Amino acid sequence: MPARRTASRPAHSRHLDAFLEMLSAERGASLNTIDAYGRDLEDYEAFLRRAGEAPERARVESIRRYLGRMAKAGLAPRTVQRRLSALRQFHRFLAAEGVRPDDPTQLIDGPKQGRPLPKILSEAEVDRLLAAAHAKDGLAGLRLAAMLELIYATGLRVSELVGLPLSAALRAREVLAVQGKGGKERLVPLGEPAREAVQRWIAARPACLAEGESSPWLFPSRGGHLTRHRFAQELKALAAEAGIDRRAVSPHVLRHAFASHLLAHGADLRSVQEMLGHADIATTQIYTHVLPERLARLVREHHPLAKGRAGARSGR
Repeated sequence: MPARRTASRPAHSRHLDAFLEMLSAERGASLNTIDAYGRDLEDYEAFLRRAGEAPERARVESIRRYLGRMAKAGLAPRTVQRRLSALRQFHRFLAAEGVRPDDPTQLIDGPKQGRPLPKILSEAEVDRLLAAAHAKDGLAGLRLAAMLELIYATGLRVSELVGLPLSAALRAREVLAVQGKGGKERLVPLGEPAREAVQRWIAARPACLAEGESSPWLFPSRGGHLTRHRFAQELKALAAEAGIDRRAVSPHVLRHAFASHLLAHGADLRSVQEMLGHADIATTQIYTHVLPERLARLVREHHPLAKGRAGARSGR
């Protein structure tokens, strides 16, 4: 399905429409992803139109001028890189469809950028968040505790969390089946604290529905399920109650914490990749920033020449 438009936004070219439809039909891209690609590529097409060109005839020099214009405008290298990625995929599509004989982006180098480390919370901070959630009264407290336990226990994306069907939770014992990006299902282990919090919520859940009303969602809300925005708001309010900077807390930060804490406690990278639902292990490798401390601790605790053991030997 093409990206949504507003009256103030220009119409897509037919080739861009076809590209966005391919993202939806063949790759299962979400509406948010399609909208993002649509906005980036609309801007690109508008730039080309002003130069009297179109994507099917765009020259390498024109693409370089477009990237240079973004850099002069002060856009971050990461933003320029994202737009270049959209351009590459669009031009590969045009070449594959025979719209043009070549892909001019093959001759374009992207901006150099350092990959930022993910923001995470310490284990102590997560414990404080969980304690604050379990201390809250009423339905809202039970729901928030269940959602927080789930996201930290499984590393779910927030869209996957709020969109969990009730049936998945009712079936869940030690493993939760999650419908991820592109409709791919993965199995994620579910620990006892998360299972117990979810069962407490399920027992109380009917009270949040109107009489005679039913809902297929684990976390229902008016007309559907709880939104990502609402959960993020509740999480930031909880952070303030727990004495944590609310700016440092978000659903995605908890996903980062899940992965980093697992690796710090000895999980292997491939298993974490599967639980996060990453298609490429290179995406998961960003979490290995936690490993140096883990390795240093292993040396301190277990190597025969570590300080503590050396001291013990010298005292014999």
